[in-house]
Amino acid sequence: MTTAITDSLSPRKKAAQVIISLGADIASTIYKHLQEEEIEKLTYEISRQESVPPDFSDQAIDEFYGLCVAQKVYLEGGITYARNVLEKAFGVQQGTALLERVTKTLRTKAFEFIRKADYKNLMNMIVNEHPQTIALVLSYARADQASSIISELPKNIRVDVVERIARMDRTSPEVIRQVEAILERKFESVVSVDLLEVGGINYIAEIINNIDRGTEKFIFDELSRKDPKLSEEIRKRMFVFEDITILDPLAIQRFLREVDTKEMAVALKGANKDVATVIFENMSQRMGDTVREEIDFLHNVRVRDVEDAQQQIVAIIRRLEDEGEIVISKGGKDDIIV
Repeated sequence: MTTAITDSLSPRKKAAQVIISLGADIASTIYKHLQEEEIEKLTYEISRQESVPPDFSDQAIDEFYGLCVAQKVYLEGGITYARNVLEKAFGVQQGTALLERVTKTLRTKAFEFIRKADYKNLMNMIVNEHPQTIALVLSYARADQASSIISELPKNIRVDVVERIARMDRTSPEVIRQVEAILERKFESVVSVDLLEVGGINYIAEIINNIDRGTEKFIFDELSRKDPKLSEEIRKRMFVFEDITILDPLAIQRFLREVDTKEMAVALKGANKDVATVIFENMSQRMGDTVREEIDFLHNVRVRDVEDAQQQIVAIIRRLEDEGEIVISKGGKDDIIV
């Protein structure tokens, strides 16, 4: 199954194509299982669909079918069985991609009530728990919740929690139920789950990507001292400001349209030469001149302000990737879509 064509469609457009292809009767049945917000977004996308080449529609359905198969074999046989089946059916690369997407989706279904909580309330509830319990809860939380909480955890347990999330693989239903029993007093909803992948290096990398640069530096300084190999593994999966140099020029030009020139000037004030060169090469002449003038006027800029500006730009890049506007190529094989 190829994805060269459907990679140019956003996830919402793909979902709309699947719904349209299924027909009104089946689509109405599916709608009954969606939340109001999902119905609104999907209906809006369907209403915007115009003529779509048959190849787009066919490949969107193929991708949807692959995800359905991946979820079924994963739930029935576990991750090892699913990987073997999917690799034989779709090939190693596509099978691995399908499995990663399915396990991430299933993980988000557990502790759904936690992800609706304000991070400060969640923080107050778990801050005095054992680091392993904190790590488990944060593995089910939204990345922005987890990053905010880790930033405010006492320094003596902060790195411990990060390590435990990174090393987490799968958690049994019994452990989940024990943790839920602790939280039951403060949350109304309690959910049960099958054996699911939680935490892991990819997830902690996503969390640290959302943490302020100061906390990120502290974590990596401590982690590099305690476990250099784990620290390096996490870094490999992260996208940081310096990684702008690996982006395709079209991706750089795309995110530059979202960045304020003053914010870019502050970010570049503390950037290394390679990053600055790549960014200026992909700016228009007018924007480049404006940013250079802004930089010339900047004096006595705090390191924290530079870090915040860089983090804001990274957040824009990651948002555009989530929306399907660009692709962050981590292995050098992905095409960039704008």
